[in-house]
Amino acid sequence: MRKITKITPTVPSLPTRKRVAAYARVSVEKGRTLHSLSAQVSYYSAFIQKHPEWEYVGVYADSGETGTGKNRGEFGRLIADCEAGKIDIIITKTISRFARNTVDLLETVRRLREIGVEVRFEEQNINSMSGDGELMMTILASFAQEESRSLSENVKWAIRKGFKEGRPNSFNVYGYRWNGEKFIVHPEEAEVIRIIYANFLDGLSAEQTAKQLTEMGKKSYTGLPEFPASAVRAILRNDKYTGDLRLQKTYIENHITHKEMVNNGELPIYLVEDAHEAIIDKETFNAVQAEVARRRELGVFANWSITTSALTSKIKCGKCGASFHRKGRKRADGTSNKYWRCATMDKKGNSECHMKDIPENKMYQAATEVLELDEFDETAFADEISLITVPSDYTLVFHLTDGSEIVKAWENTSKKDCWTPEARKAAGERMKKRTYSEEERKRRSERMTAYWAKRRSQEGRSEQ
Repeated sequence: MRKITKITPTVPSLPTRKRVAAYARVSVEKGRTLHSLSAQVSYYSAFIQKHPEWEYVGVYADSGETGTGKNRGEFGRLIADCEAGKIDIIITKTISRFARNTVDLLETVRRLREIGVEVRFEEQNINSMSGDGELMMTILASFAQEESRSLSENVKWAIRKGFKEGRPNSFNVYGYRWNGEKFIVHPEEAEVIRIIYANFLDGLSAEQTAKQLTEMGKKSYTGLPEFPASAVRAILRNDKYTGDLRLQKTYIENHITHKEMVNNGELPIYLVEDAHEAIIDKETFNAVQAEVARRRELGVFANWSITTSALTSKIKCGKCGASFHRKGRKRADGTSNKYWRCATMDKKGNSECHMKDIPENKMYQAATEVLELDEFDETAFADEISLITVPSDYTLVFHLTDGSEIVKAWENTSKKDCWTPEARKAAGERMKKRTYSEEERKRRSERMTAYWAKRRSQEGRSEQ
């Protein structure tokens, strides 16, 4: 009879080293410095590496972001690496470093616990894997969130008190410098502002003015070598250049989202007249605002430098709601083929919207049939058709100004239309000019031989 004996291993198995990372954050709002952040990074690097049972992954550090914000880049990278299975333990100084929003904190920690990642909060001595860890986190995070709310309310009170007394909260304005009491005109930048206002009233767009300022060597407030068109638009809307201060035009939604909201009457607005020297007189400023409103009403037609057609701003995608833009591609004979493409499709690709392009001649043909005309008439089109929606491929819905709708189908014959005798001749000439090496000719010959052999085989089976 056989005898089986179990032999216990005498060499102990080596424990698996835990992969450990740290998360650090310094809020500039609290007056911290980058030196403080560097000190945290150095501390955690040394702390993790002195534990032989740990494997150092790295320190993920955010600077200048609040714990209540959702745009912390390094924090997002940390969570992504945890999801990818690169980290076993996260060490951070305190709960407020993770978030002051209790709900977000608990959701994040619970998700990490589900995938086996432990979070350790040094100051509170809390381990997310322990039995009472979540209870302690809930209590302490609630305190941290309330502390954030209280701090936010105190800051709001101070800012709003300043508004009541005519003191601004923002001191960075192109064209001025703040001397501690009021705005002082910066002569060189003031001249740029006058050019911007004069150009706009002369009919130039923000893009044209920005290009001119860049060519003149004028830099933006932040020192960018190219003067941005967005800065031109912001300057045209800023009433500080009239010498007045309009305070509390915007406000922060709450201490969690930090979203800036336009004040549409939710809070009082304070007007401080003649608070500083004006760069633009009020008549000019008001004229610019009226022109801004007029151009906004006209849309793309307000910018004479942009080539438009009767169809511009008239075609809307029924799938994503975006406008169709005019595009062009060259035919084989050298002429241009105009067509209209959904803006979403054009910018983001067919993963976001896969509406087919529409040849321009098909749009004009359909519009002519809807208007019951012999040929397309721009005036009749503008007067009688308010909008064209594209609910699906090869279907157009014409919305008439009298409230009625007419549905038209169109057939895509673009390939047939572009393959003209001239195009065929041009393609043939290009083929004649092509030269092939001996190896290329051999490969082409082999492909053609295989193709015709396959065709003869298929024809033989079909006859049987």
